[in-house]
Amino acid sequence: MRFRTRFAPSPTGPLHLGHAYSAILAHDMARAAGGDFLLRIDDIDQSRARPAWEAQIYTDLAWLGLTWDAPPRRQSDHLPAYRAPIDRLGQMGLIYPCRCSRRDIREAANAPQEGGEPLTGPDGLVYPGTCRHRAMAAMGPGDAIRLDMAKAMARHDTTRGFDETGPAHLGHHPIPAAAMIATIGDVVLARPAMGASYHLSVAVDDAAQAITHVIRGQDLFAATPIHVLLQGLLGMPTPQYHHHRLIRDEQGKRLAKRDDARAIHSYRADGAAPQDIRRMVGL
Repeated sequence: MRFRTRFAPSPTGPLHLGHAYSAILAHDMARAAGGDFLLRIDDIDQSRARPAWEAQIYTDLAWLGLTWDAPPRRQSDHLPAYRAPIDRLGQMGLIYPCRCSRRDIREAANAPQEGGEPLTGPDGLVYPGTCRHRAMAAMGPGDAIRLDMAKAMARHDTTRGFDETGPAHLGHHPIPAAAMIATIGDVVLARPAMGASYHLSVAVDDAAQAITHVIRGQDLFAATPIHVLLQGLLGMPTPQYHHHRLIRDEQGKRLAKRDDARAIHSYRADGAAPQDIRRMVGL
């Protein structure tokens, strides 16, 4: 099997040192394995994506000396591709429309209950199930679409998990139903203004690009069981995963796009060389 990985930035701000580390690591691993390195533009959220930031992504990566082995895949060019999986999950009876706002969910989660403090998972506060009784036929124009986790796990192949090569989570990871239901819950698969959520789009895109190895930050490790579950439900292959360390600032906080002082273009403007960036991120 030929090694095939990707770097998938969102054009919503400048790439920073954390992005540089992830992109360089994925690129180097692909080249060392004699495989392919692909670029994907995660612009499904068109309300935040900007052409200027996309152009900057290409400039920054080229300056770092990275090359990709196929034309970049832009999510906004493939919106119908996300509708078909949603329709399929609907035919399986695994989704429902949700009209709850973030405030509704927060208030429901903070209401007095026997379980103590509300749980937060990779999709935010674990959804309390307010709209779970609703049928897709009742969906309104402002509704999101959620996965009924209990029903989904009832159809999940319990022998299916995922293999991790990242140092913090090395090994094979099963996907237990009880934990998925209790600590992740009914995740959003699509929002009113977007064709698909991150969870659904990443599963669809990785399958479309025939990705064999997913290399990304360890902050996304907790979301991986969601992606593997969707892959199984939709008949998609499961890649091998490598969740790498995060690049942090002096206070130990992970870098954000609003931290322009650590943006790649800022270092370039100050006269840094690509090798300086590699050194700064420990590569």
